[in-house]
Amino acid sequence: MEKILIAEDDRKIAELERDYLESSGYKTTIIENGVQVIPELKRGEYDLVLLDIMLPGCSGYDICRAVRDEIDIPILMVTARAEGIDVIRGLGLGADDYITKPFDPSQLVARVRSHLKRYERLTGGKNKGGREEKERIQIRDIVVESRTWRVWKGEKELKLPNREFELLRFLAGNPNIVFSKEELFEKIWGFDYISDAATVSVHINRLREKIEDDPRNPQIIETVWGAGYRLNN
Repeated sequence: MEKILIAEDDRKIAELERDYLESSGYKTTIIENGVQVIPELKRGEYDLVLLDIMLPGCSGYDICRAVRDEIDIPILMVTARAEGIDVIRGLGLGADDYITKPFDPSQLVARVRSHLKRYERLTGGKNKGGREEKERIQIRDIVVESRTWRVWKGEKELKLPNREFELLRFLAGNPNIVFSKEELFEKIWGFDYISDAATVSVHINRLREKIEDDPRNPQIIETVWGAGYRLNN
């Protein structure tokens, strides 16, 4: 049974999330204080975390940053703040998705299920058709290892959250082809989202910061103005 950590200080919302998730077959634990989230994640072997931004003790932003430095797990941010800058900041820190209060509980469950399936597929090294991915892809000094879910730049290993890894693997597996933001969103996320354009752009920028020698003048992931993005081999 897959385990989900609910980090939410509003007890009614936390219990609503718990009830819907457990009725859908998931096991849950509720944490109400931000400082307890990282220790619990390390201790509990969770499969996904629902992370409220406005937590006492430690904000969801700080938790998201710390999780991405130490733990590979899908992060779904749940918050009452819907401003675009908050969405971009959360995604920029490594969150996989973003859902705004008040929300439809069935939509929340669908999002959770989608991320768990994608994470399982990603770590299992298979694509949507069930075929094995190419085990090792090299683009210049970047090496993507699909089976081990590792990325190298020269001799340095890069730590990528699952969405960034999947986006890089897709682009590296389809070099010199221009993909629009909408096409990339459909390929990698695969469901309706609050701001797909922001999602793709933020993840592209984060990838550039890690794989480009000069992120301000990208040579590997190129912007094709008016069309989308292309990975050059």
